Amino acid sequence: MTKPLHDKLALVTGASKGIGAATALALAEAGTHVVLTSRDVRALEAVEDRIHDAGGASTIAPVDLGESDGIARLASAIASRWDKLDILVISAAYLPALTPVTQIDGKQFSQAVTTNLLATQALLANFDPLLKRAEAGRVIGLTSSVGKDPRAYWSAYGATKAAFDNLLDSYAQEVEKIGNVRVAVLDPGATRTAMRAKAYPGEDPKTVKGPEVVGNRIVELLLNDYPTRHRERVE
Repeated sequence: MTKPLHDKLALVTGASKGIGAATALALAEAGTHVVLTSRDVRALEAVEDRIHDAGGASTIAPVDLGESDGIARLASAIASRWDKLDILVISAAYLPALTPVTQIDGKQFSQAVTTNLLATQALLANFDPLLKRAEAGRVIGLTSSVGKDPRAYWSAYGATKAAFDNLLDSYAQEVEKIGNVRVAVLDPGATRTAMRAKAYPGEDPKTVKGPEVVGNRIVELLLNDYPTRHRERVE
């Protein structure tokens, strides 16, 4: 039986673990050929093995999103093999230490800005041509509630996510009337990930949902489609 997304190509950042890996697995299950990217080659290979063992299709493309030309090289490599990109899932993120504003570590803050903000702009800029060549290009960004609702000690992360949301919303408005690219921003809510464990070390992980819930919701959104500038929280 033909799977619903059998003719689609997706790029998932942060695909080596957590929500990124779960999303890649769910997309592959739906028939998508998934390009998996992150810095961790071994973890990417493990996700790819799971996809292939289940009969899915994927390609690993290890990239450090913080490298000055890493995203441009990734886009060039994908464009040399495929003529379009149907789905871009921006899942990679960096969580700096939770501290008061006055004690933010400059190096960690810089890494958060690079990973969560600068890389997002570079992804949109470099993959925009491929997304526009797709019949219905779709961008889904994973955000956080602290981007919209500031919280004590979360300012370094929250500030980058507020800017992340702004970039995606602005891009959605810019492409809305000139093509078929649509943008959605999802807040995954409390989800069992390594980032969550880092932020809440005393929490019982069994009390929050697994990342596959978010991955499955992303596939559901793609199958049912959504209006551009769609926003939701996954409960």
